[in-house]
Formats: sequence, C-alpha cells, structure tokens
Amino acid sequence: MVSDTAAKAQRGGAWPLVVRLTAVDGTAGHPWARRLMTRAAARRDLSDAVHALTMLHGNQPGVADDALLRCVQPDACDWLGEVAAGFAGERAVLARLVAAAGPLPSTPGQAASESAILGQRHALEMLARSDRLGCASGAVAAMLIDWSAVRGVLDHAGRCFSIPVPPPQLPVEIDTATTIAALGGTPATERAIAFGAQQLLAQHRGLWTLLEARAEARDRG
Repeated sequence: MVSDTAAKAQRGGAWPLVVRLTAVDGTAGHPWARRLMTRAAARRDLSDAVHALTMLHGNQPGVADDALLRCVQPDACDWLGEVAAGFAGERAVLARLVAAAGPLPSTPGQAASESAILGQRHALEMLARSDRLGCASGAVAAMLIDWSAVRGVLDHAGRCFSIPVPPPQLPVEIDTATTIAALGGTPATERAIAFGAQQLLAQHRGLWTLLEARAEARDRG
C-alpha cells in the first residue's frame, strides 16, 4: 500500500515542483552540456568540463555533507546521509577522470574563470548551510535530479579518456520523492525547497555557460 507521503510525492507538492524546475533549468536543457555528451565534443572541452566539475563538486565537504552537518530538518538526516555517502563515490569518479584528463586546457581569462567557479562553490556552500527550513533539502534534491545529466557528461568523458566509470550509488528516486514531499509539508517549507533548488540549478547552468564561453575563447585563440 502506498504511504500518504509517497502518494503526495507522486501527485503534487514540493517534489514535483523540484522536478519541474530541473526540467526547465537543469543541465539536460543546456546546449553546451548536451554537446559534451555527443561525439562532436572535443577532448579538450571534455577535459575542461571535468576540471570545472571537480572544482565545483570534487571537494569534501560537498553540498550533501554540509547539509547533513547542519541538518536543520531532522527528518532529512537519514536521507542526507545516504546522499552524502553516494556522492563520496562521485568524488572518486571525478578524481579518476581529472587525472586521466591531463592538464587544464590553456584558455584566455583563466584566473577570472577560476574565480567564477569558486564563487559558485561558495554559493552552493551557503545553500547547504542555510538555516531556512527546506532550503538545503531543495538544493540537494535538485542536485540529485540534475546529476543524472551531469553524469551523462562524465560517462562520455570516461569513454573518451578510456577510463571505466562505475554507475552512481545514489538514493533511488522514490526515496527522495517521499522525503521531499514530507519535508515540504507547509507552504513556507515548500517555497524554501523551491528556492534551494532554483539556486542550485542556477549555479550549474552558470557553469555550463562559462564552459561554453571558454571553448569559444580557445577557438578564437
């Protein structure tokens, strides 16, 4: 029998809202990310993406770790622990890929790019450490959904660099859906979840736009 929270996750509420936001503003809809998943992707562009993703998500603590450390919504703690454990494996994947990718491709404006990515990482840290009920949970939920598209880039990079990439070991969708449905039980927490998701997705979208601009700068150079 389906629980009340699971039924809510399937019908409406915070979880479908996060899903819709990710469908509109997530990695899968960005033209540069889509290009990086195809045979048209240049090795140096894939290398650049791997280095950038490692700067953004390759350090510990990550977004889920920070959210778990504060855990301002106690009902989220077990789920956040599972996400944090799963992303430890994703950091290991990034470490293998960045080693195989070789040096960062020479690109005009490198210092400004690094500063921009560090700013994005700081923004993610602030979301994960927020005391606003639902903000961190929304950011982590959006990251989980969006990571499937990010993984499309990483998996293609693994094939390009001849590095086997194991599948992710992250919570199954129904567990996340049920958790977010329960955490977004009030209008205030639902709004906070949506805010956290939107801000996380904005940072990812900004990263792909930056990487596209860097590729154009290399082509011009």
